[in-house]
Amino acid sequence: MFPCFCTRESSWLLGSLVSNLQPDLNKCSCFLDSLTDPEASDRVLAAVSSTMKQYPFDFHGAKILSGEDEGVFGWVTANYLLENFIKYGWIGQWVQPKKKTVGAMDLGGASTQITFETKETIETPANEVMLRLYGQTYKVYTHSFLCYGRDQILKRLLSKVLKAGRYVLQVSNPCWPTGYWKNFTVATIYDSPCTEAEKPTSYFPTAIVNMSGSGNAAKCQQHVESLFQFTPCPYSHCSFDQVFQPSVTGNFIAFSAFFYTVDFIQSQMKRHVATPSDLEQAANEICNATWSELLEKAPGLEKRLPDYCSVTTFIYLILTRGYKFDNSTFPNIAFQKKAGDTSIGWALGYMLNLTNMIPAEETGFWKGTAYGPWVGVVLLFVAIILVTVASIFCLLRSTRGRGMM
Repeated sequence: MFPCFCTRESSWLLGSLVSNLQPDLNKCSCFLDSLTDPEASDRVLAAVSSTMKQYPFDFHGAKILSGEDEGVFGWVTANYLLENFIKYGWIGQWVQPKKKTVGAMDLGGASTQITFETKETIETPANEVMLRLYGQTYKVYTHSFLCYGRDQILKRLLSKVLKAGRYVLQVSNPCWPTGYWKNFTVATIYDSPCTEAEKPTSYFPTAIVNMSGSGNAAKCQQHVESLFQFTPCPYSHCSFDQVFQPSVTGNFIAFSAFFYTVDFIQSQMKRHVATPSDLEQAANEICNATWSELLEKAPGLEKRLPDYCSVTTFIYLILTRGYKFDNSTFPNIAFQKKAGDTSIGWALGYMLNLTNMIPAEETGFWKGTAYGPWVGVVLLFVAIILVTVASIFCLLRSTRGRGMM
């Protein structure tokens, strides 16, 4: 089976599902990551199945991938690409490098995941995954936070701003830069399950909101903090929203929107991010900048530029107050888009698992011929050459002797 992955982190319509499929594929399975209520999921899956069956693919059905599965497969992808499970040695044999695995943090559009190996007791069984790869057993903690992806965070923040302004349709947004403004309908905020609970009682979806930026870092952070529930904690320790989490240990790789945001800070804002205070100061600078100042620094990023204040503040809070990275552990985070030459994501990890390319037991495969037989073949080849050269030499010498007679 040749898998084809169609990832969606929301319950909205898929549009033309098969338009991006390559015409030379003859087998395809489609997998959807969804935010969704069950009825919407069923409708999406039914539409996918109906459409795919019209094409000449060996269709094996559509599936909703859980957030925890997405986190685990992203962790597998990162560590596989970094050769932390197994690598091909110079002697021509697969070897276990005895390296520690890295944790994985993914920030998508609708959800965010944290996954890492731990020796601590995991107090919530749903967050514990035992993996056996190449003869080694890994106890992995993973959790997926729905409604904490980049796109949903931005919607939830707009809802918080409207609520703080008592749903007045002309309102200022402290997370947008001064000098920036935008008009949009109320429906664009409350068309998501993540914001539905804050929908006003007098709801007019076609009403137009006139929102302008006021560029205030402190007030923006207050709005972002209101998205989290840092207390209480029913376990020995939590991240947020009463979710258990062990202490973060070892190295981590943060990709997707984590990478793109920090890359903007370092490449466009010219600020180094190595400590929590570096990230906090960067958020303050972005949030307090005017629209014209931001345009001058990043003239080609008008579409996403207004949201970097919100997203940077969110990343600072989720890493420090949520996941509990501090001055000693924050430097262990590598903000990367790729491992080697390959982008990090859950799809490769799923494919490796699906095709059994990561066996449970230790492999003893050799590439080509083993060392001993290979040496024997080389020596035999050299011996044949020497015998051939000697025979030719003797033949030439015999021929010369006859000519002299």
